[in-house]
Amino acid sequence: MAPPLIGITTYLEASARWGDWHLPAALLPAGYHRMAQQAGARAVLLPPDDDPAAAAETLSRLDGLVTAGGPDIDPPRYGADREPRTGPAYPERDAWELALTHEALARRVPLLAVCRGMQILNVALGGSLVQHMPTTEAHRGAPGVFTPHDVAPVPGTLLAKVLEDEATVSVPTYHHQAVDRLGEGLVAAAHAAHDGTVEALELPGAVGHFVLGVQWHPEAGEDLRLMQALVGAAASGVSG
Repeated sequence: MAPPLIGITTYLEASARWGDWHLPAALLPAGYHRMAQQAGARAVLLPPDDDPAAAAETLSRLDGLVTAGGPDIDPPRYGADREPRTGPAYPERDAWELALTHEALARRVPLLAVCRGMQILNVALGGSLVQHMPTTEAHRGAPGVFTPHDVAPVPGTLLAKVLEDEATVSVPTYHHQAVDRLGEGLVAAAHAAHDGTVEALELPGAVGHFVLGVQWHPEAGEDLRLMQALVGAAASGVSG
């Protein structure tokens, strides 16, 4: 049986530097594709595409999808005015990841939504976001540094099963926004142990469909269980 093919969304930056080059680039931290490979999958990167048919055509060829972390979602996407501490808009990426998320849900493609990806999932289903959390020390520390903190999975959820019913799990995190109003059908699957922030979402009504969002960054740690669960769900639909 061929390994599952997992698509991972990317950043799209107007300027990036590597070697002798300073150019526009689609890029992604290597932790994402390495995590997929270590879990037994093949990884393919999915830069934004503005072709209206691209999301459907792409999902038809994939066995699983990861929507990656990244910049803030443009507040008009969830019917809000921009607040002063919200970051700049990335309309191409917003549109692409919302389209991919809708297609993954419609086609029942296994979905793991990471940080911004979890927020995209929430917005795609009509939810809203807190644009800047009142205190962020445990959620976002020094610039570019992931901070560990404890999250408590909700008993009986898909997440609790994936994490083997551990009461708390230490996770690497870096974010200043969070889920506010939950999207239609979504339930909170974990909360921050210290302040109750929603740290995971899932879609229990989609029976037999793996849909899981986490506010933290599993690609920045060593715990492969989330990716292994995605790859396992993807493999169940793969033919040889």
